[in-house]
Amino acid sequence: MKARSEAQQKAAGAALAAKRGEQDPDDLQGASREMYDDMSEAELEEMASTSHDDLPKRA
Repeated sequence: MKARSEAQQKAAGAALAAKRGEQDPDDLQGASREMYDDMSEAELEEMASTSHDDLPKRA
């Protein structure tokens, strides 16, 4: 699934970093915390890799 906004893409990146052990999951809040709990690493990677050049700031 591709990100629909720049904010969603950034939240997915934060959740992905936590899944990989690069960030403490306890530091996550809001959408990134939900993504961390509900999505697989592969799903997060796909969403985080979306180019945000053509995305709105918020959807």
